[in-house]
Amino acid sequence: MRRILLFAATNAAILLMISIVFQWLGLGTFLDRQGVHLNLNALLIFSAVIGMSGSFISLVISKWMAKTSMGVHLIDRPHNQTETWLLSTVEHLARQAGIGMPEVGIFQSPQPNAFATGMDKNHALVAVSTGLLQSMSAEEIEAVLGHEVSHVANGDMVTLTLIQGVVNTFVYFFATIIGHVVDRTLFQSQDEEGGYVGYGPAYYITQLVAQMVLGILASMVVMWFSRWREFRADAGGARLAGRDKMIAALQALRRNAEPRDLQGEFAAFGISGAIGQGLMRLFMSHPPLEERIAALQKIQR
Repeated sequence: MRRILLFAATNAAILLMISIVFQWLGLGTFLDRQGVHLNLNALLIFSAVIGMSGSFISLVISKWMAKTSMGVHLIDRPHNQTETWLLSTVEHLARQAGIGMPEVGIFQSPQPNAFATGMDKNHALVAVSTGLLQSMSAEEIEAVLGHEVSHVANGDMVTLTLIQGVVNTFVYFFATIIGHVVDRTLFQSQDEEGGYVGYGPAYYITQLVAQMVLGILASMVVMWFSRWREFRADAGGARLAGRDKMIAALQALRRNAEPRDLQGEFAAFGISGAIGQGLMRLFMSHPPLEERIAALQKIQR
């Protein structure tokens, strides 16, 4: 609950700051001179409701979505030695990290991967793939679990949701302004008395196109943060399980010829992701494994 209240308070502070910056820059006055009369504060609040609500709902239902879409089998009562070991290892790592015991699960996938999700660090979910269990040693798996537990302890799910909500707010806000400018200045939908009669097709088309373009740019910001937090989670995994174990786990992932992202929104929460070249690197949720290994090697034992 404290993280959710912090999420709401941070969101309100961001909106207040943005409103002050817009006033200081004179954005409202500039638009009025162009014949585009908008209540920027009202538009900003409306944009935030749209931008934040979707991200917040995704956070709330993230565990349920993971369990259903990824087919996660929760380990309530271990049925074999592997499940028993997974539960005890996650419990040990969670205690070290100072968080509540997450739910632990396994999902079917030939790719070695794992993820953590949940709206609160004391009510999270950590899941590993069957491919990871089959292709890694116990020490390497322990490091991967440490990496995921670090994501939970760092509050990465809440922080990523906040950033996604903020960029969504900006996308809708500026796309709406662009739609207004095009509709009012170029097509000038007015009645006989010079009043505006509503929006023409240009507004809706322009706003849609602007949302698509700005959305692509915004995703670059979100993916940059996702890559940065992977370095933090690697360092956290090294502290919890040991630096050499974390390096060995990443090297084991590198041996996989074709690493792939997890499904949909869970791509950013996996231990590994797809490889990108050129501009595609800007849309990668994970840094290249070579860079992550090099960063860990700089950490003193």
